[in-house]
Amino acid sequence: MKEADLDRVSSIERASFSTPWSRSTFRNLLFRRDADLWVATLDDSVAGYAVVWFLAEGAELGNLAVMGEWRRHGLGRRLLDQAIERARHRGASRIFLEVRTSNREAQSLYERRGFVMSGVKRRYYRAPLEDARVMSLGLTEPV
Repeated sequence: MKEADLDRVSSIERASFSTPWSRSTFRNLLFRRDADLWVATLDDSVAGYAVVWFLAEGAELGNLAVMGEWRRHGLGRRLLDQAIERARHRGASRIFLEVRTSNREAQSLYERRGFVMSGVKRRYYRAPLEDARVMSLGLTEPV
């Protein structure tokens, strides 16, 4: 991801989440050494993106979204696989994520890639108020 992508990324973010990250959040993450951000492009247009940050020996998938018309075409899976590989490459032993308990489609994607539920964060999300499922994947396991 580069700064020129931020308008499109922000547009996808607003269309995907009820409490979207701001453009400045993405911009600030671009300059952090402990974060990797990238986009998926189709026909030279940003169609999805992912953000991973690194903590000690672990990684967290902070954000992953795909433009509505490109969902269910494998783009989310490819972004997730890239996140897993980047985390492995940077030496993380485990990658974590939070997902709304109502977001069964995303949970299914994560489960197909080997993630398992490792906890619940009560009242984690706002608008609407909802719990988050914490899921994780050990990175010594093949995808």
